[in-house]
Amino acid sequence: MSTPTYIYKIVPCTNHMPATLPEALPVSDLDNSSGFIHMSTTHQVPGTLKRFFKDHERVYILRVKYADVEHLVKWENSHGTAPGGVGEPDMFPHIYNDLRLGSGEIESWVEWESKGDWDEAINDAVAKKWFVY
Repeated sequence: MSTPTYIYKIVPCTNHMPATLPEALPVSDLDNSSGFIHMSTTHQVPGTLKRFFKDHERVYILRVKYADVEHLVKWENSHGTAPGGVGEPDMFPHIYNDLRLGSGEIESWVEWESKGDWDEAINDAVAKKWFVY
């Protein structure tokens, strides 16, 4: 599989995203207990949304330029217990950097709204060429 241009973090819209991103956003309980930041490729985001965010009306999608964090990324299964190759379908990019995801890593972000499912939001972001592999 090819190397992605971007990797993505899905964050529930429980708080407003600050106009200026801090050096580090609060991490999820899952990231904190895992010791790394769970990320997804464009191919993985739809499944991640359907599995973990199906009951959310809105989410933030944070876009990180892969080349900027490549040295911090390990490709592993979703639990971080088995290594794999870059871009393999069942391997996820995990950022190991003391749980810091903020202004130094995030290139841009958008807010997506679910309208029963996430397909419309995904298709809209693809059409705008924001959501790319």
